[in-house]
Amino acid sequence: MRSTLFYIPSELAGVPVFGFGLLLVVWAVASVLLLAWLIRRQGFNADTRGYLPVLLLMGAVIAFILPRIADAHGLPIRGYGVMLLVAVVAGVGLAVYRARRMGVDPELIISLAFWLFVGGLIGARMFYLIEYWDRLIAGKSFGQALATAISIQEGGLVVYGMLVVGGLALIAFIYRHHLPGLALTDLIAPSVVLGMGLGRLGCFLNGCCFGGPCDLPWAVSFPAGSAPHEQQIRNGALYGILVLGDRQQRPVLGDVRHNSAAALMGVMAGEPILSMNRKEVHTLEEAQDALAEAFAKNSSLELQTVRGGYRLSPLPDVQEYSRPVHPTQLYSAIDAFLLCLFLIAYYPFRQHDGEVTALTLTLHPISRFLLEIIRTDEGPVFGTGLSISQNISLLVLAVGIGIWIYIFWRPSGPVWPVKAAPAA
Repeated sequence: MRSTLFYIPSELAGVPVFGFGLLLVVWAVASVLLLAWLIRRQGFNADTRGYLPVLLLMGAVIAFILPRIADAHGLPIRGYGVMLLVAVVAGVGLAVYRARRMGVDPELIISLAFWLFVGGLIGARMFYLIEYWDRLIAGKSFGQALATAISIQEGGLVVYGMLVVGGLALIAFIYRHHLPGLALTDLIAPSVVLGMGLGRLGCFLNGCCFGGPCDLPWAVSFPAGSAPHEQQIRNGALYGILVLGDRQQRPVLGDVRHNSAAALMGVMAGEPILSMNRKEVHTLEEAQDALAEAFAKNSSLELQTVRGGYRLSPLPDVQEYSRPVHPTQLYSAIDAFLLCLFLIAYYPFRQHDGEVTALTLTLHPISRFLLEIIRTDEGPVFGTGLSISQNISLLVLAVGIGIWIYIFWRPSGPVWPVKAAPAA
C-alpha cells in the first residue's frame, strides 16, 4: 500500500501557493490548446462549446478545492489518482490503436473518451456517495459536502456507477454523432476493461476494496490507518473475535479466532454481548465504538456476555498492521487484464456487432459477483443478503443476456472494419 506517492509543494523558494499556481497555468494552457484545436477542426459549434463547462469546472477545482485538500507538506499526489490517470491514458491509447486498424477516425475515439471520462467519473463518485451517504455527507454543510463529493484523490469510486452514467454519456455521444452503437461499444470494450484493471491497482495502493481474512501465502497486511486496519479494529478482529449485529442490530459474537486468547478462555461464537469495558452496549455501533476506544488506548477489553466475563488483550502483531486479508484488488485487476486479452482475441471472430459487448456484460458481472463473496468492505443491502455490487451484477448480467438475444435476431456481419486492416 502506498496511498501518497509524493507532494506538490504549496510554496517553493519563498513563493506562496507555487504548486497550485503552476497547476492553474498548466490547466489554462491545456484548455486554450484544446479549444484552439477544436475550433480549427470543427469551428466554434455546439460540440466545441460543450467542452467549456467542464474546463471551467476543472479550473474551479484547481483554484478553490485543491488548496483545501493540501496539508502541511503541500498537495498530496495519491497513488489512486495516478493509477486512474494511467488507466485513462492506457484505455484511450488502446482504443485509438484499434480504431486505426478498423479504419475508424481516431479523433472520434478521443472525443468519445472525454465524454466517457467525465460521465464515468461523475457516476462512479455518485454511486460511492449514495452508498456511504450517512458516513460522508449526512449532517455536513453544503460547502463541506461539496468538498467531500469532489475529493476523489484517495479513492471512493464505484465501478458500476462509472458503467451506468458513462453508458448514458456513450448513448448521448452515439445519438449525437449518428454512429453504429454496438459496433462502437465492441471497439472500446477492451479499453474499458483495461482501465478497470489499472484502476484496481490504484485501489490496492489506496487500501480500499479489500477482502476478508486470509491465511494463504499471498495474503496482505495493510498498515495502521488503512481501511482494513480500521475495519478490523471496529469489528474486534484485532482482539481475536468478530462482533456482528443480529436482526435488531444488537451486538453478538459472530466468530472467535482459532487458538486466540479468546478461544482459549472459552469465548464462543453466537454469544450476545452485554457490555464492553464496563459500559452497556445495546447496538452494534456502540460495540464498535467501544472496540475502537479500547484499541486506541492500547488497553485490554473487558467483555461481558450472557455466559460470563472475559478480559482480552490486543493480538501482539496487530499494532502496526492489519490481520492478513485477501488482496481482492489484485484479484480484480488480474481478472480485468485476462478479460481484456480475451475480448481482443475474440474480436476478429465476431459474427454480429454487439458480441464483444455482450461478452463483457456477461463475464464481468459473474466474476464480480464471485469476488464480492470474499470482500468485506461492503455489507448486504435491500434485505437481499447481497452487497450492492452483487445486486447490480445480477442486473448487468441480465442486460448482457438481453443483448445476446437481440443480436442473434439480427443479420450477421459487423460494420467495421471500414476497410481492410493495415498490416501489423
